[in-house]
Amino acid sequence: MVVLNRIARSVIEERRGKDDTYVFTYRGHPLKHMLSNGWRRARQEVGLPQVRVHDMKHTYGRRLRAAGVSFEDRQDLLGHKSGRITTHYSGAELTRLIEAAERVCDRDDKRPELVVLRRLNYS
Repeated sequence: MVVLNRIARSVIEERRGKDDTYVFTYRGHPLKHMLSNGWRRARQEVGLPQVRVHDMKHTYGRRLRAAGVSFEDRQDLLGHKSGRITTHYSGAELTRLIEAAERVCDRDDKRPELVVLRRLNYS
């Protein structure tokens, strides 16, 4: 299950119906990989060639935290696994997760900038 806020849902809704089966396609075929020429080209066009998919996940996590979303809800929204028995036995409440995801949209300009993590080369 993927919980989407209203901005992410609007992207999906804009694409819905353009293909009979899939939401995201290229020349009639479903997109199977994020790391494609299209992804590279899109990053170039917006001036962010160094941004990776993983950087966007970090940014979302930081924005959730800045919006006051609880640790447990951030963990569920980001899809992280946990060894905590409480989390294992108590599934997330969908309504609460949707409300938490929506908080990212309600921050005005008070949100962390895009986070780009770089691997240091120590050799």
